[in-house]
Amino acid sequence: MSNEKKVPVAEEDVYSTEGRWPVFIKLMAVTGVAAALGELVGTVKFPVGPGNVILLPMIFAMIFAVLVTPDALGSKIKALKEICGEKEVKLSESMLTLVLIILGIKLGMSAGPNIEKVLAAGPALILQELGNLGTMVIGLPIAMLLGMRREAVGSTLSICREPTLGLIGEIYGIDSPEGLGVMGTYMVGNLFGTIFFGLLGSFGLLTGIHPYALGMACGMGSGSMMTAASQALAASVTVSPVWANLVTADEVLAFAATSNICTNVDGLYMEFLIALPVANFLYKKLSPVFFKDKA
Repeated sequence: MSNEKKVPVAEEDVYSTEGRWPVFIKLMAVTGVAAALGELVGTVKFPVGPGNVILLPMIFAMIFAVLVTPDALGSKIKALKEICGEKEVKLSESMLTLVLIILGIKLGMSAGPNIEKVLAAGPALILQELGNLGTMVIGLPIAMLLGMRREAVGSTLSICREPTLGLIGEIYGIDSPEGLGVMGTYMVGNLFGTIFFGLLGSFGLLTGIHPYALGMACGMGSGSMMTAASQALAASVTVSPVWANLVTADEVLAFAATSNICTNVDGLYMEFLIALPVANFLYKKLSPVFFKDKA
């Protein structure tokens, strides 16, 4: 038995193919099979109330990809872990950055022809960021009701993507209760966020809210989640008897992409200047209600 220690791959060497071609090949194979299975299932549409819920092939492909990871079926089936192991998962995280750059270019080109309608939305694109406060106002009391203490502040501040991790890490430290909370939401978002928002996007039109507003809501600061939600919403718009002749899929995608950019620009300031102080205020006021001892 060899006593040679495994040397972890440095972040800057993740894209290196030297001695790592099998990792790239296996990742591409798993990705191709997941995409093929998603396309085989196809688009699933079923009526709900006055509208339709649409499940895109992307949703089924993502579910399959989650199932074959080392922490899912890979933990039970050894052969599966040999195909999709920790190295492949690590590479997929890094490759996602490259894919999202291509996606950003595509969405930017979609937004171009609809720029007049996007600009006509005016302050709404900026002020819609205030809607993210609902995540905290609703989520914080529920988290405290479930027994979370200072972890509730970090976990409900927003959907907890990378900017929020940095904010909480700088203020409280990533090993603090608040840091544990934000990391928890971040990890759950990595596992289920894209699937959840993909389903949510297909239900959006059932609310009766204008597709432009729903498109803005899709831009929550995460490229993958925004894509899942906006694509599902756009597909629902094209078959809606109410909106099909009034709104195009490209217009919905344009609002989503522009909103996502705005969220990445002003979202961090909104969290730091408004959301976090309000979260701490609510926590202080609600602590005597939920906890007998002083929090």
